[in-house]
Amino acid sequence: MDIDIIEEDENPMLHRTDVRFRITHEDATPSRLSVRDSLAAKLNKDSAEVVVHELDTKFGMRKTIGYAKVYESPDHARDVEQEHMLDRNKISPDAEDAEDAEAEEA
Repeated sequence: MDIDIIEEDENPMLHRTDVRFRITHEDATPSRLSVRDSLAAKLNKDSAEVVVHELDTKFGMRKTIGYAKVYESPDHARDVEQEHMLDRNKISPDAEDAEDAEAEEA
């Protein structure tokens, strides 16, 4: 999977950058989580700071156009994003819940 950044728009009021990107892939359209992790790695960010909103693949094509919001911190993402988008991107809506879950696993 190859990711190319098409456009980046700074949004300082919401502490984020809006990113449009193009993915070239060999197999089926990659999952939202794998795209989020790859995009985070490319932008040197933590995956909890990246919220993938849209992935659009035309039938039969090996290219996907996507839109994501990259926040300065996971807390900014939790404050701004709607709960269903946090669920889709596997980001816990509350920081306390994430810490509790990690404590239970240990």
